[in-house]
Amino acid sequence: MSRIKRGVAASKRRKNVLKLTRGFKWRRKSHFRAAKEAILHAGRHAYTGRKQKKRNFRALWITRLGAAAELHGTSYSKLIHKLNQDKVRLNRKMLSELAIHYPAVFEKIVKG
Repeated sequence: MSRIKRGVAASKRRKNVLKLTRGFKWRRKSHFRAAKEAILHAGRHAYTGRKQKKRNFRALWITRLGAAAELHGTSYSKLIHKLNQDKVRLNRKMLSELAIHYPAVFEKIVKG
């Protein structure tokens, strides 16, 4: 059986790990062992951040809708309740976009 030297594969693996840590500070960007651990932590935070992003945007849309609803003399909860009763199937993102970019259309939705 012939001998297999693993230097090429190992250096490629290290290079790929260090490529992922570009932009990190200090030893975490240049030392393989520290970089490997930094990638694990960064991945965990990135996963959490992707979930939080959805929550944050929904909270932003709700805040915008609350402010827009107050301009038309109602509250957010009353607005959503009325839309559910009237079976208006617009989500909060689209409603907030209407409130910002097309206030006349949003007013018709609120009054209608």
